[in-house]
Amino acid sequence: MASIPRALGLDFGTTNSVVALAAGGESRLVEFAGAGATGAVFRSALCFWHDSGAKGGMAHEAGPWAIAEYLDYPEDSRFLQSFKSVAASPIFESASVFDKRFRFEELGAMFLDRMIAHAGGALDRRPERIVVGRPVAYAGSRPDEALARRRYDAMFAGFGADIHYVYEPLGAAFSYASRLTEAATVMVADFGGGTSDFSIVRVEAPGTARRATPLGSAGIGLAGDRFDYRILDHLVLPMLGKGGHYQSFGKALEIPRSYFADFADWSRLALMRNRRTTDELARLQKSAADAAAIGRMITVIEKELGYPLYDAVGALKRALSDAEQATFRFSGGGIEIEQPVSRAQFEAWIAPDIAQIEGCVDEALARAGVGAEAIDRIFLTGGSSLIPAIRRIFRDRFGEARLASGGELTSIAHGLALIGEEASLAQWAA
Repeated sequence: MASIPRALGLDFGTTNSVVALAAGGESRLVEFAGAGATGAVFRSALCFWHDSGAKGGMAHEAGPWAIAEYLDYPEDSRFLQSFKSVAASPIFESASVFDKRFRFEELGAMFLDRMIAHAGGALDRRPERIVVGRPVAYAGSRPDEALARRRYDAMFAGFGADIHYVYEPLGAAFSYASRLTEAATVMVADFGGGTSDFSIVRVEAPGTARRATPLGSAGIGLAGDRFDYRILDHLVLPMLGKGGHYQSFGKALEIPRSYFADFADWSRLALMRNRRTTDELARLQKSAADAAAIGRMITVIEKELGYPLYDAVGALKRALSDAEQATFRFSGGGIEIEQPVSRAQFEAWIAPDIAQIEGCVDEALARAGVGAEAIDRIFLTGGSSLIPAIRRIFRDRFGEARLASGGELTSIAHGLALIGEEASLAQWAA
């Protein structure tokens, strides 16, 4: 695209982030350059390590470079992923990294700084108008939207002067609308790592002055990360002591579930490696009925095995999207697991989550004021949209012929950039 970009779309995701630049009604993805780059998909991760030559004695990296640094020196680094999931959490104040503490907006600014550095100059001078995606519903049990907005504003303060926030599925809807050759009412279902979001948009025929009009949106703070936890809960956590007991004043008490709840969230799991937690676990191990299980949990935390553990979970989940049965394999920290898992088992584990997602689809239809029969197209996007149980929600309700997918990791950024060129941007802003 020879034209100077007029707008930038940023899909800041729980698992992955993608940037697109738009000019003249076309958008292109920003490709990241260098060893370890993974094209246009930039992992939403940070890694910190001690470096006497760095400012403050600590260096950091982001994206695939953060993963590479962690894999080289797992025990001498701190790896944070999915930190977007705490954006709306009033409980989260700061993350402890070695002897320093960082607020959400500080982590976000460092992440953006490294993303720019790895963009091969494509992001050094950014368009004036920047459109950032945000979930319809933030992750967490009691998300505070106003708090998330303040944190986002602080995070993006140095990224651009004209920042606009648009619901993520609306970005995907705009991207999909650019492919349509006739008018249609479209539901976009965006399944990310932390949230599942739904938007309904009326798309007019090409050439219409106002091509698309948002009708209604709904979202829920559960998606791929929750599915990952279901796998851990059934295959790994029992080996780390979940469901076990310890002795206290002559009574057998269940090991506190709070330790295992931290495994549901990357941001919390990474931060369990601190003196207070490891000391608590060491005391618990002495009184536990299965001391070896608590020892394995300590090892997972101290040796920073969270990434390979979740990597094994992700591999199983992807395999079960293509096959009826796959094998979960993990080795580390004294844990050796090689266990076959059927798709039916996995779907039984996530059935409560699927039911909640179905309820959110009903809510989106109600907010848009339309029935299922009025939806002409369903566009599925996001990594978890590839899970057969997710696709079945829409196939059973709307029929296979109405389903469409594609660009699962990039469509949101494409659409956000295109929205940035709209004269009436206010109608899209969240």
